[in-house]
Amino acid sequence: MRLLIMGPQGVGKGTQAALLAEHFGIPAISTGDIFRYNIKNKTELGLEALKYTDKGELVPDELTNKIVKDRLAMDDAKNGWILDGYPRNASQVEALDAMLEELGTPLDKVVALDADHDVLMERIAKRAKEQGRSDDTPEAIAKRLATYAKETAPLLDIYKQRGQLVAIDGVGEIDAIQANIVKALEG
Repeated sequence: MRLLIMGPQGVGKGTQAALLAEHFGIPAISTGDIFRYNIKNKTELGLEALKYTDKGELVPDELTNKIVKDRLAMDDAKNGWILDGYPRNASQVEALDAMLEELGTPLDKVVALDADHDVLMERIAKRAKEQGRSDDTPEAIAKRLATYAKETAPLLDIYKQRGQLVAIDGVGEIDAIQANIVKALEG
């Protein structure tokens, strides 16, 4: 199973990706986690990414495309994966299409989670407090949600036209949301 999980920040993509990875026995690949790991460990990639994330900006496509391509080519991703946080704009959709064609691994489905703006803001504020994430300031959150609405949300139409979109309500009990996703994917 090769899946994308999409939705605005705070909708529960990471939580659901981890549960789906366990259910299907495939890795959950989060571009945000990869960047945070590199930032925390002050790698070259991390220091480059930090220039953008500290300002609430997204890491440039060229850098993001490279890490995704490298990650999808790893052995543990041969039988499938769940991508969280990528693609986030039209040029990344094209880059992902090219990567998957090169790897001979077509995309199966795109899970789109959604929730009300106020719910998202509340969840992100809670996450910032619990995890101490420096990139979850109110200003950075507002900027990322606006960028998602402008650049990423329209991508859902591309996947809908391809017949790959599975839309799921991201509000409710975590287990119930996961059950809805699995039912939609396996049904």
